Amino acid sequence: MIERSLWHPVALSHAVGSQPQGASLLGEDLVLWRDAAGAAHAWADQCPHRGARLSLGRVAGGQLECPYHGWRFEGSGQCTHIPALPDFTPGARHRARSFDAREAYGMLWVRLAPPPADAPPIHDFPLFAAESEPRLRKTTSGPYRVEASAPRIIENFLDMAHFGYVHEGWLGSRDRPEIPPYEVAPTPHGVLATGCLAWQPRSSIHAESGAQVEYTYEVTAPYMAVLTKKPEPGSTAIEGLWESIAMFVCPVTEESSVAWTRMAMNDFDSPDARLIDFQNTIFGQDQPVLESQRPKRLPLRPDAEVHSAADRMSAAYRRYLKESGIGFGVIA
Repeated sequence: MIERSLWHPVALSHAVGSQPQGASLLGEDLVLWRDAAGAAHAWADQCPHRGARLSLGRVAGGQLECPYHGWRFEGSGQCTHIPALPDFTPGARHRARSFDAREAYGMLWVRLAPPPADAPPIHDFPLFAAESEPRLRKTTSGPYRVEASAPRIIENFLDMAHFGYVHEGWLGSRDRPEIPPYEVAPTPHGVLATGCLAWQPRSSIHAESGAQVEYTYEVTAPYMAVLTKKPEPGSTAIEGLWESIAMFVCPVTEESSVAWTRMAMNDFDSPDARLIDFQNTIFGQDQPVLESQRPKRLPLRPDAEVHSAADRMSAAYRRYLKESGIGFGVIA
């Protein structure tokens, strides 16, 4: 399954602390924890001894201790100590099942299987890294736990035609719902849409009047997308306001997900709470609609749902998923 070889977000980095915690990815139960050096690890949440959840255990001496019999495991997954047999040296079979983990953009990412030899390179997001682009301020909102498939969430993120109805008075208006033609093109990592225009009463927390806003959308992986928005001059309190928002979605099961938004913007004055509250409002408006969609998994057959010219980006996204061999969270 190609999805297992992709990197997926599973938790905010600062939320993974000194004690183990559970998470789920692609139907797999995980335990997340940090060793004495602060390195984050992601393992199967199952002790190899008798199958107890390691997330119920504790970190002791920089090692993860099983709650059932006290077996201890170092960062590599190797068991180092069996209390019932203090003089026994555990062998190679006495180890937890571990997965690749890395930290980026304020989040912990996990890959369940090595990528195939012909896999495209990882598409990094320097714009959203805390240590890069010091001219831009970064904040993260979420987690949002949603009873919807990851592809449905990404497709909604790419959709402008719902602004005037789901986000009326905020990102759109029923009186001005039109979406002019825009350009869509494939990229080495996904799909890019440019020249996307929408009239918005309140495009951000800094909006002082309704404005025509130009969007650029890019799908960068099956369950990730980025938008950049530029309101017309004079419509915001911050002159030259520039912001980009990434949607990172963890496919928990085929029909449930956890999502986060990562923001990069040239606003250094607003408190985090105000920025996050705006994103919470917008996602809160989307969530009931997302959870109402049937089927919950995204159908990829061209004749499965009716389309319009305003849906060019979502149609391209569906083609991209099909061509990439994605099967988790979709109906082929």
